Amino acid sequence: MLKDITIINAKIHGYQEQQKILINGQGLIEDIRSMGAVNSNQQGYKIYDAQGDWISLGGVDLQINGGLGLAFTDIQEKHLPKLHQICEFLWHEGIDGFLPTLVTTSVANVQRSLSIFERFMKTQEEEELANSRVLGVHLEGPFLNHKKKGAHPAQYLLTPSVEAIEWLLDGHESIVKIITLAPELDLTDEVIPYLSSRGIVASLGHSQANAKQAKKAFDMGASMVTHAFNAMPPLHHRQPGLLGAAMINPSVYCGLIADGNHVCPTMIELLLRSSLYEQGIFLVSDALAPIGLGDGVYPWDDRQIEVKKGTARLANGTLAGTTLPLLVGVQNLVKWQLCPLGNAIALGTESPRKAIGLPGISSGQPANFLRWNWQQENSQLYWKRL
Repeated sequence: MLKDITIINAKIHGYQEQQKILINGQGLIEDIRSMGAVNSNQQGYKIYDAQGDWISLGGVDLQINGGLGLAFTDIQEKHLPKLHQICEFLWHEGIDGFLPTLVTTSVANVQRSLSIFERFMKTQEEEELANSRVLGVHLEGPFLNHKKKGAHPAQYLLTPSVEAIEWLLDGHESIVKIITLAPELDLTDEVIPYLSSRGIVASLGHSQANAKQAKKAFDMGASMVTHAFNAMPPLHHRQPGLLGAAMINPSVYCGLIADGNHVCPTMIELLLRSSLYEQGIFLVSDALAPIGLGDGVYPWDDRQIEVKKGTARLANGTLAGTTLPLLVGVQNLVKWQLCPLGNAIALGTESPRKAIGLPGISSGQPANFLRWNWQQENSQLYWKRL
């Protein structure tokens, strides 16, 4: 952990000029000041020269389904050592925090997983280890549209209602941060306001909602879209659909998988430009359990997925997800020349935090920094932890 140090000549997203970052003895950001600020060096502080490179907080992954071979929907008490290993692995992949994502499964599996994660989060609060933190849980389902279920098992899908949510959460609502749902299935108009009242983000996804239905959901409090473009109606010039309604709504954040397979780079650029980059978009990995392992065939509930070059598919060819870490998406956006470097970094570090109400790089935050270096000679973006 960085302590009693001043980082100089740092580029920081949101600042026009190079900055100094003062880090106190507790490892917290004390202040961010311009290089020309008078008396900006604290006596006794060591100096670290970023030499004009970008400095950011670590990434936050709001949609990751497992790691090192463990699917989060399958987690049991015996897997707690593996969960610690996953947190260590993600830390070394530049991830400060993440939301374990439970895809559609049985209610019993969801309840067991929530109970284990709640206890694990309490354990992490007592630790001072340098590893990635579980920030809560993302439930991707089971309130999804059968016609857009993708790889989710149909037998476990449920119709959304307040009663069904209370049954599903079973008293663990305090750790649930996001629930992905299809808003057109809620005929009561009670579910999204209920989630908002509990501090849970309603994210629209795996849905057939049209623009009118999506706008209604956003007006009721939904503030997110799950993996934009995937498992929803496509953009159409006469039928903009769920995504079209989200793109023009300044209060909505869209999750985006930038692996090159889930969404064509041309459509990514369209989404980024129309949604003002990190002001309306955040990157997710949507990584499946084999992240951290090699290509191959792996179990996935009662089925199997085949991973090739970081892309996972079911036996019938259905795209199931990826095994590429979050920050690969940042590197891809720069490599594909879809947005400026600072915006790309913010899409993986700042905007996910803001999407769930967490502060970005600012005074009082832990100084868990990444240093980003653009190498012109091979047109590659690299990062390392400080």
